[in-house]
Amino acid sequence: MTKYIKILVLFLTLAACGQKAIEMKTPENANEKFTEFIAKKKFIAENYYPGIADEKMRPIFTKKINNAASDFKNVAESENPTNKKYQEQIKIGLSRFADVYMELDSEDRERICTYFEELMDIVELESSNGQLNKFMYGFDPNEIIKKK
Repeated sequence: MTKYIKILVLFLTLAACGQKAIEMKTPENANEKFTEFIAKKKFIAENYYPGIADEKMRPIFTKKINNAASDFKNVAESENPTNKKYQEQIKIGLSRFADVYMELDSEDRERICTYFEELMDIVELESSNGQLNKFMYGFDPNEIIKKK
């Protein structure tokens, strides 16, 4: 019986470690990259993205993305940046689009996710913890795979 308890404790300990905030080192050129990101024109036709569907929404969407970039920059400049703090900023940033979500077509939602991926790349954050998938598709496809 104690063998099973030890295994259970070990399993719970390992599971708790997966939920732990991981301290991250901010890349040296992050501040410069944030400045470039905020300055660039957004929601324009590039690569496979045709440009924003509703032109009058460009300044509104741009402001929301730039606010997310500023939030990321604040975490990067803080004394203790962690993956959890960045993921919290992703959550906040995506929630800024709640009031216009119904006006977003799939290409615009995808472009928003791409901008968040660019911000993640600046700070070398590996995962949004499923948040970008939930924003894009309404659910995280990885959760379905885990349940099978």
